[in-house]
Amino acid sequence: MSWEIVLLVVLGALAWYWYAGMQVREQAIAVGRRSCAEAELQFLDDSVALSRTRFARNSSGQLVFQRDYRFEFSDTGNNRLPGMIRMLGERVEWVSLDGEWRPGYVASVSRRID
Repeated sequence: MSWEIVLLVVLGALAWYWYAGMQVREQAIAVGRRSCAEAELQFLDDSVALSRTRFARNSSGQLVFQRDYRFEFSDTGNNRLPGMIRMLGERVEWVSLDGEWRPGYVASVSRRID
């Protein structure tokens, strides 16, 4: 196999990863906006930031990307509180609006399956 074909395959894989990531990011923005609206909070900056990507298994046992997105919201309009959205593949695994995220802590985490 020539190096041109390998390069083309690598560039194609990178383009697919970028495109799929942008679609998941748009879903995360919509989920963050909707979650804040339901909780009567202000979704700040109208964006999310990717903080972590790794492989995980979904409910069917398939290996998919698990992406953690951070965002900020305000309850008074004068402060900024951190929030987090975890996407498993193209599905929302959970949204945290409690201002503090700890692995395994689920007391104030809203589980959303869209």
